[in-house]
Amino acid sequence: MSTPHQTGATRTVFFVSDGTGITAETFGHAVLTQFELRFREIRLPFIDSIDKAHEAVRRINEAQQRDGLPPLCFSTLVKAELSEVVRKSNSVYMDLIQTFVGPLEQELGVKSTHTIGRSHNISDSDAYKNRIEAINFSLAHDDGQSNKNLQEADVILVGVSRCGKTPTSLYLAMQYGIKAANYPLVPDDFERGRLPSVLPQFKHKIFGLSITPSRLSEIRNERLPGSKYATLENCRYEVNEAEALMKREGIRWLSSTAKSIEEISTTILQEIRMDKHQY
Repeated sequence: MSTPHQTGATRTVFFVSDGTGITAETFGHAVLTQFELRFREIRLPFIDSIDKAHEAVRRINEAQQRDGLPPLCFSTLVKAELSEVVRKSNSVYMDLIQTFVGPLEQELGVKSTHTIGRSHNISDSDAYKNRIEAINFSLAHDDGQSNKNLQEADVILVGVSRCGKTPTSLYLAMQYGIKAANYPLVPDDFERGRLPSVLPQFKHKIFGLSITPSRLSEIRNERLPGSKYATLENCRYEVNEAEALMKREGIRWLSSTAKSIEEISTTILQEIRMDKHQY
């Protein structure tokens, strides 16, 4: 009889936290991407009481019985008593807090606060307020909707429609607190051979995105199937003209075709040399 290892069946992974679970999930994803296997991912947030810890154990053990293999369990439970309960589940338990906090307590000579949810409980901090302001700014300046307060922008993204400007702008705002505006480059700009009139004074803040015409056509056809806007011929024209315009204007740019939002954002951060903290 074949085992899940032999068939390549999905392995269950739990991300257990007394807070949102974002930290456990982010770390877990970074590790799991090193393995070409399928995973069924389940986040268990706000495990902040003994009863909830036992409920988490019940769910983990159910997965073990169903799969025939112990689930992988990434934990950022701060309270030792909660961690000890979940540790007894039928899982491969990885305690991210104790792995790093213990050695740091010894090295720094102080005890950690062991405060639940501290990494994301920042509603009263300046950093949190800056992120909210950045999100609002990016939404207000999406797709060239507003020219107001562009001097406040940390970066202005340009590129043809549907090349990834909006998701990148929002990711930069949500993750790094960066005020990102974005402007589409359209046929009128290509005919004039110039950037939209409001942008040249902010050229030092501009970063361009491009994309292969074939991928752009696929994306546009999902939105407006059969339209001229989505034809390969039109996409090829827009991409070629946009790239030529950016080269003439000396604008830094990259192709988003084979890059994740995280990779694009990291490149932008390096290029504009902003020292922003990640949350």
